[in-house]
This record gives sequence, structure tokens and C-alpha cells, in this order.
Amino acid sequence: MLLLGRSGGGKSTLLLGIAGLLERGLATEREGGLTVGGTPADGTDVGVLFQDPESQLVMARAGDEVAFGLEERCVPSDAIWPRADEALAAVGFPYPRDHPTSALSGGEKQRLALAGVLALQPRILLLDEPTANLDPDGARALYAVLRRLDRSTTVLLVEHHLGLALELVDRIVAVDGERGVVIDGPAASVLRDHRATLESLGAWLPDAVPVPPIAAGPAGGTPVLSAQGIGFRYPLAARDALAGAGLALHEREALAVTGPNGSGKSTLLLILAGLLRPQRGTVRAVAVDPATPEPWRWRAATLARRFGTVFQDPDHQFLTTSVRDELRLGPRLQGGASADLRGADELLERLGLGHLSAANPFTLSGGEKRRLSVGTALATRPLALFLDEPTYGQDRRTFVDLVDLLREANVAGAAVCAATHEPALILAMAGNVVALSHPS
Repeated sequence: MLLLGRSGGGKSTLLLGIAGLLERGLATEREGGLTVGGTPADGTDVGVLFQDPESQLVMARAGDEVAFGLEERCVPSDAIWPRADEALAAVGFPYPRDHPTSALSGGEKQRLALAGVLALQPRILLLDEPTANLDPDGARALYAVLRRLDRSTTVLLVEHHLGLALELVDRIVAVDGERGVVIDGPAASVLRDHRATLESLGAWLPDAVPVPPIAAGPAGGTPVLSAQGIGFRYPLAARDALAGAGLALHEREALAVTGPNGSGKSTLLLILAGLLRPQRGTVRAVAVDPATPEPWRWRAATLARRFGTVFQDPDHQFLTTSVRDELRLGPRLQGGASADLRGADELLERLGLGHLSAANPFTLSGGEKRRLSVGTALATRPLALFLDEPTYGQDRRTFVDLVDLLREANVAGAAVCAATHEPALILAMAGNVVALSHPS
């Protein structure tokens, strides 16, 4: 079954309820009941892949991560490693058992978390946007795994993109906030009879019209930054995260950084944004600061004023206790005038977060967190934006809204550099792409 709905519409919460993970003390209001197999949901025979894979990894080594759940279920010891190895192979996990989980990319963590769930052989499998962090090959491999599951396994899939999902699902259910279920039926008839409703709920239909490009015209003018021969290896890692990477970025340019999971896209963006010092090679922003051209040498306040950064995990960049304060923080720290703060408040509405202005950022849905994190980077009107999967977790409507905001920043002079697997965002970069591969 495919569960559709707008970003922030409660899909992830429903999955947590089915998994027996909604504690009574977490809700200020609750009503109705939820049963699995005729009894109150308690997580029995249910496996769940969370929207954020990092939130469910608990062990230091990859093999131990998959074995942990089997040990907790009291699987006989002689069966644990064969089942763990089978699950790791099924998801295409590329490393040995002893590979540190801390050295994995976001997409690799997604594969590992899925292996841990599949190894349990659950009767009900709950998947919350399982392809959001995966490269195209990884997404196809994941659906191939799901197609091979025994038909006695019930799969409930939350996904905005219908393309690959339509090859798998029998049934589509669409929810709309407080209205609850608005569509429920066989996949083929839902697609035939309810296209307009699906589009209004932000579903990505396979033949969706591409959005206009982000860059208003050809790149040119001031060279914001250039990087050559970038190399970097994380502590305890067996190989380089990056080797010999490079690119140039100009004012009003929009550039996509693509490549398979683990190819170093996030590391490259952190280096370009001045948040990591390259171990080899050079990064220079001569036109921005001739006296100190290396961004990693800039003071934090200078860096934040010049470059806006969006991390792969938005939880890593929230600093305040309300959505409104989070958007106002950057302009306020830079001594922004009242007009800058009003601009932050306007941004709040355009991000579709106005009704959540007083909410704690950490209580938002995954898609809402991502929009807020992009908003914090835009709020300071930087010279360049370095965005790691900026459209993760978005339905089509919120995706279009984010692209519109990036286009406006580009027209105003900002360079936009985004690491992404999202085909629609790559198209919006109008073919301006730097592709990374795994370091040899």
C-alpha cells in the first residue's frame, strides 16, 4: 500500500503509531484507536524504516547494527550472521561487517538501516520515504528487494514519488491533514480517476511537467569560488572520502553535484562552504576576499555572512526553540534591521511554516525541517548557497516553492550549489552538473 499526502500531513506519525511507538505522554490531544491484527499496536511483527536513518542506528560497526535486532529477538546465535549477511547483500551494502557506521554517507546509512529491518523478517514492513537518500541505482535496487519479498509480508510505503512505487503497490491511500483519508482504492483506478486530487496533495506523477530552471540566465560575472584537487579522509576511515575533486562556481550560477552514495558529495560541500579544511588541494575565493581567499580560514561570522549552508541532516543546524526565531537568528546576529527581520517573517509564510512559527524546530516533520533549514540559509542573503539534498522529503508543491525561492536568490546574485539525487532538481539546474565517483 502506498500512503500519499502533503509534507507535514501526518504520514510519519501514522507509521509510528502502527509500529507501537506513539507513547501516550507524547500527545497533548489524542482520539480514536489503532489495532494491528485485532489488538492494540505494540510493534509485534512490525519493522519500520524511519524517515531519518541516522535516528535508528545504534551500533558502531555495520554488521553489529544488523545483528543487534536479531539478538534482541532471541534468534539462535548460529542463525544471526547468515541472516545479517543475507540482508546486507540484499540492499547492496558495499562494505564489510566491521565498517564503522560513523563513516557512512546518508544514503549508505539508509541501506544499512533497511538491512537491519529486513533481517527481522517482519510480517508488516513500514517504509517512510525509503529512497529519499538513495542514488538512482540504490532506489531501483531497493524496489527490487521489495518485489522479492514473500507476498505474506504487508508493505506500507510512504512516498511522494510515484514512479518506481507504481511497479510495486496494489493500493493507494491519500490523506489530507485533518480531513483524514480522501482517496482509497486500487492503484490503477486511483491514478485513472483521481489525478487532480493526487496533484493537489503534492504527489509526483511520472509525467509531471518539469519546473523552470533556477538560473535566470547563463552564469557569468564574479567567480565566487574555485576548488582544485580536493582530497579528504575522515579519521579511522579505510579510504578517502574525496580524491582529486574540483569545480568552479560563479555569481548567478546554479550547479548540481551528483554521484552515487558514498562518492563524497556532502564532504565536498562542507569543504566548499568553509566548514572543513581540505587535506589536499586548494579552495579559493579570491574575488570575495583577496587577503584571505581560503574560506576555511574565515571567522565564523564572516563565513555565515558570505555563504549559506544546508546540512544533509537539518537537525544538526537548529539552534533556537521556535521556528520563527530560527529564521530570524541569522539576520539578527548580523545586526539586521527591522526590514531584514520582516523578510524572515515573510520567508516563514512562503515556506509553508507560518502555522508552526511557535513550534520547536525539532518537532517538525522531516519535510518541514528541510524547508526550515533552507530558509535559514536564505535569510542572510549570502553570496553563495551550498545545499545538501535541499528538497529531501518534499511533495511536488513544496518542491516548486523551494525552487522558486532559490531562483529568486540566484536572480539577486547568489550562486547556488546543491548536492542531490533528485532528478527534478538536477533538471532545474539546466544541465549544469558536476558528477563525482567513488575514490579509487
